[in-house]
This record gives sequence, structure tokens and C-alpha cells, in this order.
Amino acid sequence: MRRRILVVEDDHGLRDVLVRGLRDEGFDTVPAQTGAVALRLASATADLAAAVLDVGLPDADGRDVCQAMRANGFLSPVIFLTAHHRLTDRLTGFSAGGDDYLAKPFHLAELAARLRALLKRAGPVEPTANGDVTLDAVRHGMAVGGTEVALTPTEFRLLAALMAAPGEIVRRRELIRAGWPEGSQVSENTLDQYLTRLRRKLRDAGSGMTVTTARGVGHRLS
Repeated sequence: MRRRILVVEDDHGLRDVLVRGLRDEGFDTVPAQTGAVALRLASATADLAAAVLDVGLPDADGRDVCQAMRANGFLSPVIFLTAHHRLTDRLTGFSAGGDDYLAKPFHLAELAARLRALLKRAGPVEPTANGDVTLDAVRHGMAVGGTEVALTPTEFRLLAALMAAPGEIVRRRELIRAGWPEGSQVSENTLDQYLTRLRRKLRDAGSGMTVTTARGVGHRLS
């Protein structure tokens, strides 16, 4: 059975090369040009086996798009494509929910091989839900029903990390890694202040979800 791959790349020429090349390698493809389209397709297309996601999109950082996809229930593997080669960039991509990282320029055969390896390890996945909350990486906000709420970049990343593990405890160290650049010095009090702000924004928006604390361990969205 041919597996369907979401291909998110804003460069028209490269996107066409990826679409044709992956089809020749035995995959079906669903192309997207922007982060907004990628988020819509990730939510609306039930049988996506993986996503190939460019970091440098015109309307959003691809890492924010990945975080929003994860938060909104997309569990399939994600490979980032990027022109950045630094270790900190790769670490940030993994913290955002990526499974692999391929720097440009690259060989299509290697991309196809990495996809096959990820799909071989990944079992069947079913989308998850996070109650009444969805994230939007383009507007950098959340929506609760019809109410849209703006988030700061750090609030967005923290909420995305919690939403990507619905009902599960996320350790404080993992939240700090998700919310701030690699190597940042973040105090316990700073994290607590951001979580308090998220609780207030969720409550004021009328959400039935909140951030709870497992003392000495971490936090969960429930």
C-alpha cells in the first residue's frame, strides 16, 4: 500500500521535485505551500503517514507548525527540511516534535530512505484530541470554540508541549526545553509564572481544560 506523505515546502520548484520524486519512490503526496495549509491538511487528512516540513515557511516557522500539528493530534513522523546546519537548530527541531532533520541540499534518495526507516518503526496512529483547545501556528494563538486568544511565543511553545501529551505528565525540564532556546538559563519561578498565565488564559476563554501540577514531577493538561 502506498503511504501518503504531507509535503510542506514554499519553494514551487523544490516542492514539485519533492512531489514527483517521492511518488517515483512509491509514496503518495499531499502538497502544501504554507503553514496555514499544512495545519488544515494535517487535521483534515486522516491517513497521512508522515510529514516532510520545511522550517522556513512564508507565514510561520516550520517548528511552530510542527508543534501546533502535534498539539492538535498529529502523531505521524515529521522530517524537517532546513538550510540551517547548527546543532542548536537541530535540537530546537527535535524539541518542537520533529523525528528527523535533513539539511539542504540533500539527495531525494536519502529523504525517501529516512521516511521508510521512520515508517518502519512507527506503528499505526490514531489522531488524539485536546478537548476544546486548538493551536494556530500562523496567528501564534489558541482557539477555544469560537474564541481566539493570542499567546506569546513562549506561551505557545509551552502549551504545545502540554497538548502534544494529552493527559500525561510533562516534566518541568522538558517544558523548559520546549519553551526556551537550548542553553537558556530559566528559573523555576519563571516557568511557574508562564504556566499561571496559561491557566488564566484558558479559564478566561471558557475552556474546560487547565494545567495541573504533579508536585515535584511536572505538569499536565487535563
